[in-house]
Amino acid sequence: MAMGQNGFTEAGLRKMRDVLNRHVESGRIPGLVALVSRGDETHVEAIGTMRHDGGAPMRRDTIFRMASTSKPVAMAAAMALVDDCEIRLDDTVEQWLPELAGRQVLARIDGPLDETVPARRPITVRDLLNSTFGLGIDLTAMGSPITAALFERGVFTQGGEPAPEQDEWMSRLGTLPLMRQPGEQWQYHISHDVLGVLVSRVTGKPFETFLRERVLDPLGMKDTGFHVPSDKIDRLPPSYAPDPQTGEFHVWDEAAGGRYSAPPAFQSGGGGLVSTVDDYHAYFRMLLNQGTHGGERILSRPAVELMTTNGLTAEQEATRSALARNSVHVSFGQGQQGGWGFGMAVRTYRGDYAPVGQFGWDGGTGTSAYADPHNGLTGVLLMQVGLSTPAPAQVIHDFWTTTYQALED
Repeated sequence: MAMGQNGFTEAGLRKMRDVLNRHVESGRIPGLVALVSRGDETHVEAIGTMRHDGGAPMRRDTIFRMASTSKPVAMAAAMALVDDCEIRLDDTVEQWLPELAGRQVLARIDGPLDETVPARRPITVRDLLNSTFGLGIDLTAMGSPITAALFERGVFTQGGEPAPEQDEWMSRLGTLPLMRQPGEQWQYHISHDVLGVLVSRVTGKPFETFLRERVLDPLGMKDTGFHVPSDKIDRLPPSYAPDPQTGEFHVWDEAAGGRYSAPPAFQSGGGGLVSTVDDYHAYFRMLLNQGTHGGERILSRPAVELMTTNGLTAEQEATRSALARNSVHVSFGQGQQGGWGFGMAVRTYRGDYAPVGQFGWDGGTGTSAYADPHNGLTGVLLMQVGLSTPAPAQVIHDFWTTTYQALED
């Protein structure tokens, strides 16, 4: 950090607490846990309750479903394999993922699944790392046959039905054409799930086992994984998806007996992790420290630099930015950073209080985690309310606004 940068001002932290309190008192957010860290200073707020009708208070060690905020952490497993020279950035993936060999590509993205042209080249590891392998959730193609097929076949792992185990999941994926040519355009989510399978097949271990060995255990992320053990289930609140019209709370996933109460058939690198503010703080601090944690190296400095640098071409970035700006009514303003590294957004223009170079991501269950090298800052905000209404997104925006207001220069 540059000289003269300290931590946070008392007045700024008070404003943050007041603003977060206001959101909880509005009744739209039952509770939240927020952490901000800078230098040697870490500040945590746990506000509200686990359930919308009361119940136990939120605590610092409350466990949350991380949804897409899983992506930056899951990505570290793949980067560990790049560090080890077990995989290379421009290796073609079919030696490990034969289901992705000999791809066909839709003649037009909204066309029928059988109107295709051959892929111009094979899919590479790099295409998976930067989300350009040709398949993903594309807001410009939501009504199309290919998007319908992604949901119907259980390929989109954040859908209504749990995904099957990884070999069956890959075989379903392999029946679909690509939406775009490999390397052509940034598309969301599915590449991260494919990466989890790739890691598993390269190492011969379950994805979670390797992630734990190389990332979670060395970082002391003891509450992070793909399910919540029974002795911790009381720390997991229900997850709500409020009614978009009325805001009425609907339980999307209950804690006991819910989808995170037992090991899943499919370990989703795109959205399957559960975690806490302290675990995520450890991970993002490691990235800020360029790959080290407590004197131990988790990832190489170049691996972290690559993950946290925009890797999209000008054309791909323009497409991603246009998508974000043109869908603010759907996303409530999320996702407008411009760039994308490996598994996370990288801010390439100053559109709000955060400077260029900030990196991290948000999750559809009401989660947000970013680090900012310029200010030596880490922030994590976790809620149990999904982004079916604007309320949780507004909390995320206000959390970051007050975090930056609280910086002591």
